[in-house]
Amino acid sequence: MRVTASIGSNIDRDHHVRRCLDALAEAFGELEISRVFDSEPVGFEDGRNFYNLVVAFDSDASVGELQAWCKRLEFAHGRRKDSPKFSPRTLDIDLLTVGELTGTHDGVPLPRDEILHHAFVLWPLAELLPAARHPRDGRRYDELWAAFDKRDQSLRPVDFTWRGRRISWPD
Repeated sequence: MRVTASIGSNIDRDHHVRRCLDALAEAFGELEISRVFDSEPVGFEDGRNFYNLVVAFDSDASVGELQAWCKRLEFAHGRRKDSPKFSPRTLDIDLLTVGELTGTHDGVPLPRDEILHHAFVLWPLAELLPAARHPRDGRRYDELWAAFDKRDQSLRPVDFTWRGRRISWPD
């Protein structure tokens, strides 16, 4: 199945995003990667900006197995189970979609609500998979982005290189 996941970091951002991409590629093979965006934190009192991006890859793993893999990687990068919800993060990986699944699977709600509510998820997803359709809403991601109210969430694409390849650039 085609899986999409969001990646975020606001502590040593370059390092943790690169290591996350390395781990994803090692575990799942070829990745499709959006540009990397510098994003103001949403809901956080700590004002450190995030790097956010979206990746897509293929996997036959169950939703529970994918979720457990993501959590193990977060913990390997210093995230603590007891850290407050809106606190700085070395690495945050969230499953956005797994195939066309909707509803709660292995305790994971799909598709993730943040797709429709946060520019730092929708913009990279719309750039990466513009013609793909939201599994519940049915609209294409580029249509969702065109209709999105962009006034409340400031973000901008940044220059970013991974494995010697420029994967992101400013507008």
